[in-house]
Amino acid sequence: MSARDNILNRIRTQSQRTGVTSAEELVDVRAHIAERARGPLPSTARENPLTRFISECERLKTSVDSVASLNDVPLALASYLRKNTLKMAVVGWPSLSAQNWAEAGVRFDNRLANANDMVGMTDCFCAIGETGTLLLLSGADTPKLHALLPETHICIVSQKRIVATMEDAFQLLRQEKGTLPRATFLVSGPSRTADIEQTIVIGAHGPYRVHVILVP
Repeated sequence: MSARDNILNRIRTQSQRTGVTSAEELVDVRAHIAERARGPLPSTARENPLTRFISECERLKTSVDSVASLNDVPLALASYLRKNTLKMAVVGWPSLSAQNWAEAGVRFDNRLANANDMVGMTDCFCAIGETGTLLLLSGADTPKLHALLPETHICIVSQKRIVATMEDAFQLLRQEKGTLPRATFLVSGPSRTADIEQTIVIGAHGPYRVHVILVP
């Protein structure tokens, strides 16, 4: 028996249940979750999600750019790389590989990120206006390394995928995916810590730059 099974069995025993979880119990639990009323929402939930998202990004030191169409992303990225004196090369998710990167002077590598990559590029499942957060899902075509390993994380965000609150994000996830993925990643600005003498250090456990490119 694995440690996980041991812990779950002990919890089940303390709940005065025996055997493995039945299909009927799972149905009851999921019905309870589906029927559960949402709690009070913050006043910011009434704000325009896009406007709020941009405002929160600024507060979190996430830079934001906006383009007219997805086809304009390569040129916008090239401009960002030049402005920050970064190498004109990125490693990105397969979903982004079809763009005309060469025409913009950018080398796009469709592979897993490694320690030598300075810029990683992803899109996201959705973004959360309330907190300026990007919600990324784990998966074979959405590896977490691109968002966590390089020093700079670029994320393409569709404006129609910006929701108001965290609750809205997970409701959308349940509606569109049904079964949740193995892991979800919430990215709220560059990595930071204040563990040492309460002094903020950027880039402590991940990228020290996060840049969002908004597409319609």
